[in-house]
Amino acid sequence: MASRSDVLDFKSATLYTVRAVLHTADTAALLQALEQRMQQAGAFYENEPVILDAQALGQAPDWAALAAALRRHHLHPIGVQAQAALLPSILQAGLAPLVASTGRTTGPSTVEPQPPASPPVPPETPAQADSGSDLPVSGHTLVIRHPLRSGQRIYAKGSDLIVMGLVSQGAEVIADGHIHVYGPLRGKAIAGAQGRTDAMIMTTQLDPELLAIAGVYRIIETRLPDTLHNHPAQVHLDGDTLRIREI
Repeated sequence: MASRSDVLDFKSATLYTVRAVLHTADTAALLQALEQRMQQAGAFYENEPVILDAQALGQAPDWAALAAALRRHHLHPIGVQAQAALLPSILQAGLAPLVASTGRTTGPSTVEPQPPASPPVPPETPAQADSGSDLPVSGHTLVIRHPLRSGQRIYAKGSDLIVMGLVSQGAEVIADGHIHVYGPLRGKAIAGAQGRTDAMIMTTQLDPELLAIAGVYRIIETRLPDTLHNHPAQVHLDGDTLRIREI
């Protein structure tokens, strides 16, 4: 018979999640905003785990109603970041109080703040590299030396990301810093994933499905102008607006 340690182990994990930042405790307004966002995003967030960031709130919204609305849109609420006074209501709703930066639940006395994060991405846990030829350079840049196929996701945690090849439609590249794609960018690119507003996305051939920096995103539903489509381009954040320019 297998020993107990062979049957079950608890290990730490770092997961990439969607973080929904709540700016009001008005449940009706939150539900309306959620509905609007989901209509805009289509199936982009489908099956994503979600953290509700309520650190700015002094009173609790209807957690159960929010969780039910997220599930109707095929999202999976896993916990809430909030002030200590709101923790009893969070627990009563069957959600966990979280510190998103570590993935651990908090005790009832404190919730540590986390920098803003970007929207999210398809469901698998992102890998920092999936090939022996992919190398972190000087601890600041993750280099991917092969094309990315549809369904693949790369996350450069705490660093910049360089992809030396094609990012196919349906693939996703994420970085806490800048993203450089030396090849066609046809999938999704999310820079500044932990809220870095000076992050940029650069590619030698721009034709993306989605671009996002520090939580500000743009779904590319129609062909970009001829001056940008399949041209070298840079994407940066100007206030709350994504700017794309030819380079």
